[in-house]
Amino acid sequence: MKTKKILLALTFSITAIFCSAQTTAIPDPNFEQALINLGYDSGPLNGSVLTANINTVTSLALNNNISSLTGIEDFTALTVLGCGWNQLTNLDVSQNTALTILECQSNQITNLNLTSNTLLTSLSCRDNALNSLNITNLNSLTQVWCENNQLTSLNISQNSSLVDLDIYNNLLTNLITTSTPTLTKLECRKNQLTFIDVSQNTALTILDVAENQITSTIDVSQNINLLEFYCQDNQLINIDVTNNPLLTNFACFGNQINSLTIAQNPNLIEFGCHNNMLTCLNAKNGSNALITTFVSSGNPNLTCIEVDNVAWSTTNWTSIDPVSSFSTSCVNPCAVGVKEYGSSEFSLYPNPTTGSITINVKEDGAVVEIYDIMGEIILSEKNIADQLTIDLQEQPKGVYFVKVSTEKKVSSQKIIYQ
Repeated sequence: MKTKKILLALTFSITAIFCSAQTTAIPDPNFEQALINLGYDSGPLNGSVLTANINTVTSLALNNNISSLTGIEDFTALTVLGCGWNQLTNLDVSQNTALTILECQSNQITNLNLTSNTLLTSLSCRDNALNSLNITNLNSLTQVWCENNQLTSLNISQNSSLVDLDIYNNLLTNLITTSTPTLTKLECRKNQLTFIDVSQNTALTILDVAENQITSTIDVSQNINLLEFYCQDNQLINIDVTNNPLLTNFACFGNQINSLTIAQNPNLIEFGCHNNMLTCLNAKNGSNALITTFVSSGNPNLTCIEVDNVAWSTTNWTSIDPVSSFSTSCVNPCAVGVKEYGSSEFSLYPNPTTGSITINVKEDGAVVEIYDIMGEIILSEKNIADQLTIDLQEQPKGVYFVKVSTEKKVSSQKIIYQ
């Protein structure tokens, strides 16, 4: 009788122990198998794991073709979660408030709300199907990589510590970065942006806004630390990089730019301005030998490119149009900040001419210069007050350029002597 009572007591004790052992449901068998492989579950597969085995885990890496991470909420001590390259369509980490690093790239997630993860410093959610990403209130966040998704908007106004933002290949029509002064790298290529303001991002070293729909210009005058600037394949009509002396890589091809100077960029290594509407290009930066890639083809009206050394450029820079040639002093200088004459202030006739041309200038003190196609000056007249007649009959027939300049105004025009 006594033995029977002891056995009965043991049975009740064991039952109580098992009943009190809390478990966490893990319905995805691949998730549970991953936990077995990591030693957090003993197996066999039964759809659950002892909560005590997982609630102190701080780092977890999962890559087992997992479709659901239900149960991740009980990993309450987790600071690093890597769950990339699975089959996830949903991810809820709202209970994992200790997270500092989240890597969930290469899944099929459509929505991600991280507002509860206020300690998060690094996020990689690229290569998903995201149409919504909420990272507001994450003041510690420094890195966000969310390229190759379907985001139409992204609010980073409360991510004041952000250093690196990559949102390549999404559907953004607007991106406001004025509240992220620490940003050093911004990659938003291949979106639908029509405008971007980076004037407050003075720490930027890499800016990639290529393949958008940005019109007019991009002001980078405040980004003096810029090393790489990619703005190709937009609808730009003007770009000014004279205040970016550290620039090493500059691509602005595939726009509608008609005048460009890189004379203030002595550190350039790679440069491409092809397929624009250039009539003026000043590449005379004092260190042309550093530029290993130079492409200016696809600018059929660019006849003269100003360089350091004509012979060196002719030998080393061959990706230019047949009509283009190099000169150390082009007739059409790309002077930044210099106003052009309007047609009512400077005119010449006849053009084409058979010998002589008459130039009318309405501003006193003008300097008139005539250049040949190679950029060599053939005539210079100073202090022109009104009208000047020039005879070209002693010159070979062909194309010439007339440059008229005052202290603050410069303009040039092509003439044909036939």
